[in-house]
Amino acid sequence: MTRGTVAVTGAAGFIGRWVVKELLDRGYVVHGLDNLSNGSRRNVEEFSTSDQFTLEIGDICDEEVVDDLLHEDTDACIHLAAEIDVQESLDDPQSHFDANVVGTQNILEACRRTDTRLGLVGTCMVYDMVDSGDGIDESHPVKPASPYAGSKIGAENVAEGYYHGYDLPITFLRPFNTYGPYQKTGMAGGVVSIFTNRDLQGESLKIFGDGTQTRDLLYATDCARFIVDGTFSDDAVGEVFNAGTGTDISINDLAELIATDGTDIRHVEHHHPQSEVQKLRCDPSKANELLDWEPDVSLEEGVDHLRDWLRTQNRGD
Repeated sequence: MTRGTVAVTGAAGFIGRWVVKELLDRGYVVHGLDNLSNGSRRNVEEFSTSDQFTLEIGDICDEEVVDDLLHEDTDACIHLAAEIDVQESLDDPQSHFDANVVGTQNILEACRRTDTRLGLVGTCMVYDMVDSGDGIDESHPVKPASPYAGSKIGAENVAEGYYHGYDLPITFLRPFNTYGPYQKTGMAGGVVSIFTNRDLQGESLKIFGDGTQTRDLLYATDCARFIVDGTFSDDAVGEVFNAGTGTDISINDLAELIATDGTDIRHVEHHHPQSEVQKLRCDPSKANELLDWEPDVSLEEGVDHLRDWLRTQNRGD
């Protein structure tokens, strides 16, 4: 049974494809939009035969493209499209401002025109990472350490104005470090995917800096479920939610977990130490209390799932 229609920006990206799958599994019709700068048609090839999924190739910075995505009968929009590379934002801050702030403004205007509920997906990188040892909750101070993080909190601030000024139903969603199948395994990917792929290839695992920095690692399906639950919860409107496991692991320990016999682990000079985050641990209690959400997949299970998937990709299956 069809439950409604959802527009998803960034639908062919790593997290986007998992959100699309979660929505399709729940019976929604999904209209995706992606400019394929970070995403790939291959990520959503699984859904290509479904009559409940369409993918439009276009950019959120194009107002006409965004206007065509949303209609009066669209039940919700989940906005994931963004420039997401910290180093690239330091080299080219304008591109991140255009995509993440101007693009979000276009989405907000289209949602206002059609009175469409919006799930705005942000990032944990907006938080001040000092004194975050007990876990970062939603009241934690923000302090963006890169133009990427600055553009993401800027987009949230603009959206908050639409929530208060127009009573537009918006939920603010900040997942922590997400990993899993379909994530890139090069420098633009996440540390779990990079390490796991390098281990399978028999290459050394390179740790930037001393490796004592920690991350709270969230599996892709848990992240997608959080995003969909948050978007459709009436209790969540106007609220900010974090999603993570509540447990962090050092990069040194992560490398030891992933490395198999014979894989070398070595430390290298950090390429952007000024924007490094020393400790990232989520306090997900608000999502648990208001959304009844908690992660299902442990880090060990997630790494096993990712390793199995990467093996099929490396074989060309």
